[in-house]
Amino acid sequence: MASRPVLAVTAGEPAGIGPDLVLRLPELAPDTRCVAIADRGLLAGRAAALGLDVKLADYRPGQPAPAGALEVLHVPLAEPVEAGRLNPANGRYVLATLDAAIDGCVSGEFAAMVTAPVHKGVINDAGVPFTGHTEYLAERTGTKKVVMMLAGGGMRVALATTHLPLRDVADAITAPLLFEVIRILHADLAGKFGIAAPRILVAGLNPHAGESGHMGREEIDVIEPALDALRAEGINLIGPLPADTLFNPDKLAQADAVLAMYHDQGLPVLKHASFGAGVNITLGLPIIRTSVDHGTALDLAGSGRADPGSLVEAVRLAEQLAQRSSRR
Repeated sequence: MASRPVLAVTAGEPAGIGPDLVLRLPELAPDTRCVAIADRGLLAGRAAALGLDVKLADYRPGQPAPAGALEVLHVPLAEPVEAGRLNPANGRYVLATLDAAIDGCVSGEFAAMVTAPVHKGVINDAGVPFTGHTEYLAERTGTKKVVMMLAGGGMRVALATTHLPLRDVADAITAPLLFEVIRILHADLAGKFGIAAPRILVAGLNPHAGESGHMGREEIDVIEPALDALRAEGINLIGPLPADTLFNPDKLAQADAVLAMYHDQGLPVLKHASFGAGVNITLGLPIIRTSVDHGTALDLAGSGRADPGSLVEAVRLAEQLAQRSSRR
């Protein structure tokens, strides 16, 4: 029997629900080998506060997983944590947990990494410019371009642009951007997800996909020519389509993924269909990374009311992708 892939699971913002969720993994994903990257004392204290009977064991590379335990790769906090209360002193701790997971994935020690939510603001308050997991992972792995894709509710939705003000989106939609994003999306659907000939639905930017130029010319001047050039490369693209009718069952049944032009064009639909069980995947990286589809939920931290569904799904998908990668 092949050994199970070892997944690095970062516990995220220590004052948020990340530690609560990670502590549930031995119960909810007992057949998956997860290594929690966090302060061991933080996990022990949160488990006690939640009344969880979780056995914590030090992670030892190359050694078998201890039965029924949550393995922990200890990264020390700068200061003690109070659930629900942010402390910028621990901002660099969060990045240290990410660095440990990234380094382990790059070296091959870990087969994939799964991330619990971080709080961008408190990391910036710590004096570290930080725009998000995706950008940080790209920089740390030397990856020129990555693509954010969420999966859930029977859909996969990738984004041409991510965290931009709406007024900047139209200027950001260029042919070079679409070439990069679509090539990465196509390559990872084939390589990481094992889809032999991916079919991709592409949303237009403007209402009604521009209405033949009457509601904007981006579809005519930028998007359609880019899609035609990519089709000539053998990529199966359908669109650009009006976003308000793209997400119907008949059209989704024709495709393996949707490419939305901006964050709030595609993600509200997916999150409505899958919130609490959606998974965020970073495409284009030399490593496998999945994440939850929600934030730190400071108001729920330490309460026992946080829903672990998204983290469990992220762990399951990471394991599936790692197993497929090991067979290639």
